[in-house]
Amino acid sequence: MTAETLTHPNQPAVWRDSLDRELLALLQTNARAPAAELARRLGIARTTVLSRLSRLERDGIIAGYTVRLAQDMLAQGLQAFVGLTVQPKAGRSVEARLERMPEARQLCAVSGEFDYVLLLHAESAVRLNALLDEIRNLEGVVKTTTSVALAWKIERT
Repeated sequence: MTAETLTHPNQPAVWRDSLDRELLALLQTNARAPAAELARRLGIARTTVLSRLSRLERDGIIAGYTVRLAQDMLAQGLQAFVGLTVQPKAGRSVEARLERMPEARQLCAVSGEFDYVLLLHAESAVRLNALLDEIRNLEGVVKTTTSVALAWKIERT
C-alpha cells in the first residue's frame, strides 16, 4: 500500500494509507454499512475496520455521520445558494445567527465577490422569500445575491 496524506481543516496533515481512503469512500456511499460488510468489501478483518474507524474518528478525519435525503425529497421545496457580503468584523455574529436557522444547510467562507456562500432549503417560494428578508435584515449583512438551484447534476456528499 502506498502512503497518502489526508488533511482535516483544523488539523495538520496526517499520514494515511490507501485502505483508509477506500474505507472513507465506502462510508461516503453508505455511512450505515455494517463493519462486517465494509471488511468483506475491503478484504480485511472486521476488527481492523473497527480500529481504523475509531482512529479516524479520534483524529478528527471522520467528524460525524449524517443522513442524505433522496433527490425527490430535496425536490420538495426549493434550494438556493445565497452569496453574502458582510461588514468587516461582523462575520462571527452573522455566522451565529445563520447557524440557528434550520433551513441553512451549509455555510462556507469563500474568496472572491462574496464573504460567504449559504445553501438554503425552503419548503416554498414564500418561505424562501421570508428567509431572504430575514437574512438581509441581519445586522452586518451588506448585500445578498441569490441563485435558486434548478437541478443537481453532480452530488458526491
